[in-house]
Amino acid sequence: MSIELTRNFSIIAHIDHGKTTLSDRLLESTQTISQREKQDQLLDSMDLERERGITIKSHPVTMKYAAKDGKSYKLNLLDTPGHVDFSYEVSRSLAACEGALLLVDAAQGVEAQTVANVHLAHQAKLQVIPVINKIDLPNADVPAVKKQLEDILAIPAEEAIEASAKMGLGIDDILEAIVQRISPPQQPDDEILRALVFDSVFDTYRGVVSYVRVMSGEVKRGTGIRTMATNKTYEVKEVGIFTPRQLSRDSLVAGDVGYLIANMKTSSEVKIGDTITESRISADTPLPGFKDIQPMVFSGIYPVTSDDFEQLKLAMGKLQINDAAFSYQAESSAALGFGFRCGFLGLLHMEIVQERLRREFNMDVISTYPGVVYKVTKTDGEQIEVDNPSLLPEPQLIEEILEPTVRAFIMTPNDYIGDMMKLVSEKRGILENTETLDSTRVLLTAILPLNEILVDFNDRLKSMTRGYGSMDYEHAEYQPGNLVKMDMMIAGESVDAFSTIVHRDKAEYRGRQLAAKLKDVIPQQLFSVAIQATLGGKIIARETISAMRKNVTAKCYGGDISRKRKLLEKQKEGKKKMKAIGKVNIPQDAFIKVLKSGD
Repeated sequence: MSIELTRNFSIIAHIDHGKTTLSDRLLESTQTISQREKQDQLLDSMDLERERGITIKSHPVTMKYAAKDGKSYKLNLLDTPGHVDFSYEVSRSLAACEGALLLVDAAQGVEAQTVANVHLAHQAKLQVIPVINKIDLPNADVPAVKKQLEDILAIPAEEAIEASAKMGLGIDDILEAIVQRISPPQQPDDEILRALVFDSVFDTYRGVVSYVRVMSGEVKRGTGIRTMATNKTYEVKEVGIFTPRQLSRDSLVAGDVGYLIANMKTSSEVKIGDTITESRISADTPLPGFKDIQPMVFSGIYPVTSDDFEQLKLAMGKLQINDAAFSYQAESSAALGFGFRCGFLGLLHMEIVQERLRREFNMDVISTYPGVVYKVTKTDGEQIEVDNPSLLPEPQLIEEILEPTVRAFIMTPNDYIGDMMKLVSEKRGILENTETLDSTRVLLTAILPLNEILVDFNDRLKSMTRGYGSMDYEHAEYQPGNLVKMDMMIAGESVDAFSTIVHRDKAEYRGRQLAAKLKDVIPQQLFSVAIQATLGGKIIARETISAMRKNVTAKCYGGDISRKRKLLEKQKEGKKKMKAIGKVNIPQDAFIKVLKSGD
């Protein structure tokens, strides 16, 4: 099929605006799948994706569509993840397209992530087709959504297509709009092979399967290829398209979207955003936009029982083969034993990895408090990156600590703007801009430290705004912060599992909170146990677990008081001696209770 009859597009939307349902209807309408294969959320292959209603991995598919002008078109849909953690994957998928369907919920209207995704589409110079979905809902307000499209996104309202993916309304109009409004791929200037890798998966039997969009040239079985980022050469074993199952083809030409299998053994060999070219006649420059994916959030993952360490190591290796953005290295903790320091793209990515470890590998794990990467300048001028509180140098050796920040876009109803501003300032944020979107909603732009939004920011945003608020963020630059390492001492011994890097102003509150929680979960001993939060040797919070008391005077029936006193003095001496030599063994479930509670 000629390049003029090819259309490459993706669907962009806020979470839960009906992206996956629309892709199901498009597959049915173009008869890409038969009635027998039909099922909801067809492109979401993972159980986790189906349960949560989110897309974690991209799933491309090629459809054939007989348009009203009598021509048969090839439509390549590149389904994209919707969450901010995977925004780099979204940007690479958009770079492989010429157009995008912008899906907006008729009841909820334009949300924070809708705005962010439209900006990404405009940066990629895509033709955006607005689709107002879920018009069949009783609380749908189509005129209000059209006004929002014009006021917030500067998209003409008359371009919007009204549809209901669930009911199958407006699907033909959408297909016609894709053919008419989205331009075909550009004719390449030369015949040199350039293919953009926008995703990859690992197949146990065939190795790495690279998802590619061919920009120029042709790739077929036996072609010698070179990856431009890693500079390694391979021989192509198979090429093909998605229908949505993998279907092998003789070759892929300019404008095509499909898969490519070479003799790659691990997903680290092919990087998302990389350019594949021929090893014999190579392209001079790679396609623009490639960058190495860097983990932003770090957490320690340990097996609940130390015997499971080897099994966890095996599970981590298998997960990394499938997910190149996930990184791990072995570490040990005096309290938790042997485990791994793991890097994630964000909090959702961390949740997904932990859930997959539990489900796919039957691993019961504990994760430590999530942290971020700090840039530390030492007094001798050396710069180091710290992702683990135990690696932070002593305070007297530190010149400056830089922490990562994010630019957050918070969309909230007018009634809650005061609460939102209070939340932003509580999280050490700086409000940059307040923009009135319409008569009911405002968009706040704020710079926030990444560390502050890791755990409960989104939950509190949702509860404060009764579920009507939404947030999206992008990574901003590193900024200096008054940060300190807070240690927890239990009976005079530091427990590394509870160490955190916190802002000095929040250290006392955090210390009191953690000490109170530990007091509840550590069992009583025969002597009193002090739980102390310390900053560089200075105690900032303390709780005491009182000693278990045996009633040594119970056997005394009357008699002189000195007899009772003698027994109590003897007990007191024993407790003093025990305190001097006694050791507190913190049970494993105490760690689980504290660390699993997200604190």
